[in-house]
Amino acid sequence: MKRSTRFVYMLLGAVLAGAGALAFNALPAATAQDTTTEDVGAHHATASQAPAAAPLSVGDVSDHQAHGILTAAVNKAAEIDTKMDIAIVDAGGNLKAFLRMDGAWLGSIDIAIKKAKTARYFDMNTGDIGGLSQPGGPLFGIEHSNDGLITFPGGIPLKDSEGNVIGAIGVSGSTVENDHAVAQAGADAAN
Repeated sequence: MKRSTRFVYMLLGAVLAGAGALAFNALPAATAQDTTTEDVGAHHATASQAPAAAPLSVGDVSDHQAHGILTAAVNKAAEIDTKMDIAIVDAGGNLKAFLRMDGAWLGSIDIAIKKAKTARYFDMNTGDIGGLSQPGGPLFGIEHSNDGLITFPGGIPLKDSEGNVIGAIGVSGSTVENDHAVAQAGADAAN
């Protein structure tokens, strides 16, 4: 074996031995009367028998739901004769579905996505956040957080039939009133 290879093996052995010492040092300090291996093992067995916390259950918008939400929003946009960018994010704020209607503004793509994320991040309509973020308001300046938020109407949390937030929709491309109406049509189709 070459000298450099032996050095690497010796170094690796020293690192692993150090890691084992670190893991051992992480154990609770033993008192003078409980220094046996059995006592340390019994301590860990007792800790592992503690009741487990209930698993978290998080609902999420399915691809089937996202398609239905998108369809409802597009139908509302057609009804009010406007072209929209429509974004749907999942419970984690990740883009799940998106549609830019033919002729919708390119600049509204980013706005629609940010409206959806903003609505999900705070589980509030973006217009409501806008009211709180005015100068002197309790959320003044919030739009500068999270790589940019949108705090005017057009973003709405999506809820399942039990009222749990499962994602959000964001719409942009017209007046804020139209944006909100189209987003509401999509949100209504979520459950």
